[in-house]
Amino acid sequence: MHPPLHVSKHPYCKKEIEALIACHSEHALAKFIGKCNQQKWDLDACFKREKAMNRALNYAKAKEEQARFQRTLKLEQQQQQQQQQQQQQQQQQQQQQQQQQ
Repeated sequence: MHPPLHVSKHPYCKKEIEALIACHSEHALAKFIGKCNQQKWDLDACFKREKAMNRALNYAKAKEEQARFQRTLKLEQQQQQQQQQQQQQQQQQQQQQQQQQ
C-alpha cells in the first residue's frame, strides 16, 4: 500500500505519482496482474528517498532546537547563580551591620 497520491503532499515524487496514475488509468484490468508493478516500485523508492530527506531535515531542526534550549537553560542557570550570590552578599552585609551595632 502507498499513501494517498497527492502531488501537493509529495512534490519530490511528482513524476512517479503521475506515471503510476497514468498506468492505472491505461491498464484498468491489467494493473491487477502486475502491469504497473515497475511504476509502483519506482514510487516506493521515491517515497523512501523523500522520507530519508525529511528525516534528515527534521533531525537538523531538532538539533538546532536542542542547542537553543540548552543555551536558554544555561542562561537561566547563570541568572539563578547570580541571584544566589547577590542574596548571599546581602546576607553578609546585614550580618556585618548587625555586628557593628
